[in-house]
Amino acid sequence: MDKLYIIIPAYNEEETVAAAIAQWHPIAEQAGAGSRLVIIDDGSRDRTLKIASGLKKKYPRLTVLTKENQGHGAAVLYGYKYAIRKGADYVFQTDSDGQTLPSEFPVFWAHRKDGGLLIGCRTYRQDGLSRIFVTKTLRLVLLAAFHVWLKDANSPYRLMGCGQLQDVLRNVPKNFFLSNVLISVLYSKKNLGVSYYPISFLPRQGGKNSISIRKIFKIGLTSLRQFFALQKIWERHGYSMGTGRDTDSRELQAAPCKQLHKNMKKERVPL
Repeated sequence: MDKLYIIIPAYNEEETVAAAIAQWHPIAEQAGAGSRLVIIDDGSRDRTLKIASGLKKKYPRLTVLTKENQGHGAAVLYGYKYAIRKGADYVFQTDSDGQTLPSEFPVFWAHRKDGGLLIGCRTYRQDGLSRIFVTKTLRLVLLAAFHVWLKDANSPYRLMGCGQLQDVLRNVPKNFFLSNVLISVLYSKKNLGVSYYPISFLPRQGGKNSISIRKIFKIGLTSLRQFFALQKIWERHGYSMGTGRDTDSRELQAAPCKQLHKNMKKERVPL
């Protein structure tokens, strides 16, 4: 049976992390032998790590990892690479704020053999008009920068085969804040397959996550510049997926990308 690793990043989610573990652990139990639920604590300053670690005896398939705070993108990349190292066949990522439903996962698991990237398209959204606006704007940004049309490029509900994902990650800068977005772009540009399945998206179930139009535009403009810069880098490296060359190189860590990391981390604005 296939081994599934469920990757859930968490930053200052002491109000929601226990519920997220309780909701998603049964999915790990129902998947193949060796499947795990992995919480990635992104350097939380509250009790997130303590609460999650205290639940490991209750939930035998729970793994809790912690790392320095580098933002959501770095946390999911950390989780993806961990799953690959551990020999997972598939990796699924969602968030720890209770906005997604485990009950909608079986459709994704049933279609896992289809290959490519399976994205939960947030059709039934209850997270506010500002977030919907950001998602629509991101579609246009990606169209301009990469010439791809993605319905929900940064959805925190995605299933991927680890074989393809390992090659895709060669083209994603280390600790890049919008790593899920770039992963979606690469699956589309390399014709690896991107499939959408409608999902519900609930209001945040606890904690705080502030966002403003000013921050959206500030990060959006910076992102647009960096996406264009990254596209040029990829072109120079010839999209080296599967060639053995790792384009997670010094050039990808150059000043433009570093500045984007700093801005994203400072503002903590998810798209």
